[in-house]
Amino acid sequence: MKSQNDIGRQQRAGIVGGGSGAFIGAVHRMAVQLDGEATLIAGALSSNARIARSSAAAWNLERSYDSYLAMAHEEARRDDGIDFVIIAAPNNLHYAVARAFLEAGIHVVCEKPLAISIEEAENLVALVEHSKLLFAVTYNYSGYPAVRQAQEMVRTGALGNLRKVHVEYQQDWLMSALESTGNRQASWRTDPAQAGVGGSVGDIGSHAAHLAEYVTGRRIISLCADLSRFVPGRRLDDDASMLLRFEAGIRGTLSCSQIACGEENNLSLRVYGERAGLEWRQQEPNTLIYKPAGKPWELLRTGQKYLGAAATAATRLPAGHPEGYLEAFAVIYGDFIADLHRLRRGVAPQRNYPTVHDGLRGLRFITEAVESSERGAQWVEL
Repeated sequence: MKSQNDIGRQQRAGIVGGGSGAFIGAVHRMAVQLDGEATLIAGALSSNARIARSSAAAWNLERSYDSYLAMAHEEARRDDGIDFVIIAAPNNLHYAVARAFLEAGIHVVCEKPLAISIEEAENLVALVEHSKLLFAVTYNYSGYPAVRQAQEMVRTGALGNLRKVHVEYQQDWLMSALESTGNRQASWRTDPAQAGVGGSVGDIGSHAAHLAEYVTGRRIISLCADLSRFVPGRRLDDDASMLLRFEAGIRGTLSCSQIACGEENNLSLRVYGERAGLEWRQQEPNTLIYKPAGKPWELLRTGQKYLGAAATAATRLPAGHPEGYLEAFAVIYGDFIADLHRLRRGVAPQRNYPTVHDGLRGLRFITEAVESSERGAQWVEL
């Protein structure tokens, strides 16, 4: 139990995975420290001890560990131990690492997917509920101010009753057999033993599904999926198309691809209601397009005073100063750290970020999409 002197202080963070050669580890390192509310002090940055130590030295960490188990044990017993851990390791390690730190009494921020099997994910949900610890899953696109504005507009009825949702996430970085060239990111993301049952549908499709549910406030209740492997010899899907059915009779489509030639990181969402529509694109993240029936479209811009409370709270800069990927990540961390402070004051957490339950939903989405495709694109329920 932390003392009263700990209330309001800068939080101490640790990280597992994400060392030299990784993409997402550096993103977490920058995002968690962006607002000065936390500092990264400890890590087990690689299963290779040499890489772990050199990565920790490059990041100026106070403490480096050769294993996550040693880190969980040691940090839990220290008076100046970490307040929470960031899990940025490959998917197959998420469950074991999260379990070790939860059992040590340490809060967790975990990359998606939550685990590689529904059983593992359900076990983590049970652990979190039993321990009362905080657990965030970094579906980071929900941190953009424009996305939070879209959610608020849907919730307050600006679109009327929803009818249709289109969400897509297109990339081209795996359009060739990059995994056969020694590229570490491609190698583990296309390996079922490390990535799990989903390729593109797990890596980026789960982001698209979460974004659609987050903005609409409605769950996907069933889907019909067609997954493909276009690159010869690839073991997991690199392209997926699916039909979606949401609660309240809403219909939708989801498309994700990592072989879409010419695309970079093209995540986009369109939501249509009885009275208006909304459109947002991650590559132009500071603009939300509002499409009222029979009237000119409106371009709603991040940082403007006409935006709602949710978007304003997630905005750091004046209008015209672009906010992007790192800032959206940092919004998730800001909400999580605010809950850490609430717990210290004896106040109930708000959990205004994706939780372990969202992680379980994401894994169900991946699993059912694969099952639907294997059944010949049959409809399956989530």
